[in-house]
Amino acid sequence: MPYSWLSVGSSGLVSNFRPILVGLKDVFNLDAMVIDPYFGQNAVTAGVNKVFGKAFSSVMTLLLIAFVINIILVKFKKVTKLRALFTTGHVQVQQASTAFWLIMFACPFLTNDLAILAVMAVILGLYWAVASNLTVEPTQELTKGAGFCIAHQQMFGIALFSKIAEKIGEHDKKRGKQTRRLEDIELPGFMSIFNENLVCTSLLMIIFFGAILLLLGKSYLVKAGFLAKTDNFLFYILTTCMYFSVYLTILQLGVRTFVTELTTSFQGISNKLLPGAVPGVDCAVAYGFGSPNAVPIGFLAGAVGQFIAIVTLIIFKSPTLVIAGFVPVFFDNATIGVYANNKGGAKAAIILPFFAGLIQVFGSAFIATFVGMAAYGGYLGMFDWATVWPIFTIIMKYLGVIGVGVVILVLLLIPQFQYRANKDAYFACTEDFETYAKLKGIEVEEDDWDDDYDE
Repeated sequence: MPYSWLSVGSSGLVSNFRPILVGLKDVFNLDAMVIDPYFGQNAVTAGVNKVFGKAFSSVMTLLLIAFVINIILVKFKKVTKLRALFTTGHVQVQQASTAFWLIMFACPFLTNDLAILAVMAVILGLYWAVASNLTVEPTQELTKGAGFCIAHQQMFGIALFSKIAEKIGEHDKKRGKQTRRLEDIELPGFMSIFNENLVCTSLLMIIFFGAILLLLGKSYLVKAGFLAKTDNFLFYILTTCMYFSVYLTILQLGVRTFVTELTTSFQGISNKLLPGAVPGVDCAVAYGFGSPNAVPIGFLAGAVGQFIAIVTLIIFKSPTLVIAGFVPVFFDNATIGVYANNKGGAKAAIILPFFAGLIQVFGSAFIATFVGMAAYGGYLGMFDWATVWPIFTIIMKYLGVIGVGVVILVLLLIPQFQYRANKDAYFACTEDFETYAKLKGIEVEEDDWDDDYDE
């Protein structure tokens, strides 16, 4: 059943997006792609066999082996210094898909199927373990020791922007200014609409796809065979845009059902094997902590950044036109907003998601064009995959086997540097947060502690 949903959602997105892709190519000589994890996964499904001669089932094999590597790395945490297990199943499917394409593109010198699968699994398993481990301290401090970290698409982003936000807060203190958090600011009630995925996706699709269909015009769509002369053009635009949300929801449901079955079988094993480790969970879990205002503020600031970046691509005649998807613009930037607000206040919660929005578009446009995914209509597009993974891909592409070794070595060294910078409190952060809080000078009220766990 999950595979049926995946098939329906995937084929629906392809057929629905076809008039826009074909129209932009014919009329404006542009290749368009949506930056969204599900569109990115769909692009791999549609193109991996044509480009690399590989079946999509290889992605599932990669996912399983990479997850086992993540477990092994955390099992030996005293050596690896890794404390987090990536358990967000639907994200693992999306990332395994994109990583499969990027590494296949970067490593044509690995002709043996077992060799390429081994390299992929080691790099992806390391990324899951290392990147989620980077979010342990920011998340524990945000939640006052709730006992989880983030395993999503912006883990390096959370670590980076938390550090920058902390510097912003420290700068304010040096200037004698009080760091003002969003908790003190009331937002209008209508902004709660952005909490509903389906509604927000529909609005975004109408704004972006509706504008493109209007530019293409009814005469072109009729001539190209996408629209009958007797059809109402406005109604066609609305239904086409809203169908994107429908098919995206079907695809999301199929992925989540599949990964629920997959991860449940591993849950008991990981709990027994990995005492003292913390689970990496969906970034939305963090929205229950800190300021609720940080979620819509981060989303809107990131959306502004993305829109400016898209207009810039159009002005400078980028060969690939990026269309903003709901998942990156909301979940990436809302999450960064929550962590930035906790460390640096309202200023950080507005400024940092804005820059993240710029990076998501520019980085995705570059890497998707570079590796050929743009031609299939989508790229994952979230922060880590617009920054860290393009860097990995370039290193491996131009340094070959040495580049593969460099990427693996860098990932192995990151937790070692984390540990050296914080030896006394490093493992206490996950095993005894009260001790960690005392060592770091973090105030934890008993009532707040109890409330976090009650939630």
